Amino acid sequence: MSESTLDRDAATPLTDPRVLTLVDDGPVRILTLNRPDKLNALNTALTQALHDALVSADHDLTVKAVVLAGTGRGFCAGADLSEFTDLTPDHAQNVALRADLTARTQMLPQQISKPIVSVVQGAAVGGGAGLAIACDMMVAATDIKFGYPEVKHSIVPALVMTGIQRHLGRKLAFELISTGRLLRADELLQYGLANDIVEPEQALERGLSIAHGWSQYSPAALSAIKELFYRVADLPFDSAMKAGRDVNQIMRSFRETR
Repeated sequence: MSESTLDRDAATPLTDPRVLTLVDDGPVRILTLNRPDKLNALNTALTQALHDALVSADHDLTVKAVVLAGTGRGFCAGADLSEFTDLTPDHAQNVALRADLTARTQMLPQQISKPIVSVVQGAAVGGGAGLAIACDMMVAATDIKFGYPEVKHSIVPALVMTGIQRHLGRKLAFELISTGRLLRADELLQYGLANDIVEPEQALERGLSIAHGWSQYSPAALSAIKELFYRVADLPFDSAMKAGRDVNQIMRSFRETR
């Protein structure tokens, strides 16, 4: 693996390795949250860096797939609570800007055209849990602790609630956000949140295997699959079928463009 030199036409420059590292393994871009002393908690700098790196990966024609991982003992401990002292009603503009940045970053894994797999070990809570399941696939390490404990800090998991409602049944989703109960790896597999469970030392390798598998296929086909997959989830049945019909017609050209 080598340090990436991004396409200079991409939307953003290389990211700050003090909060997020970026490495290319052939056609696979590995983005690693890099605040291990804070369990990769999402402060403004890391959130912005991740947002920009996802946009850059989507613009880079050499990137076929993305892996999202975390350095150290945990994937991501959610929002960095130390910033909350400055995010109060007295600083309304800062609150609004941070909320907007968080929302856009949480949406990006499903909005970019490249497939992305999360590799999740240790703590994956709050916004970290939201990022983990926002990715198209998820590899969970056996030591994962996944959930939404915001209520224990008198916080509402507002920006990740949409994701968990769409991934889980309403009763279980409400249980998790109203009690802060954490899920184990076997439960994540049982509830369909994880695609695979492996030992922590094997998690990144498994995620890379998935991403390299994607990279063998037509980028146009994968992009169309991903876009249609998330679009039909929000459409009535007849509209979803019509959207599928349109993509069915378009895909006839994919084999010729490989």
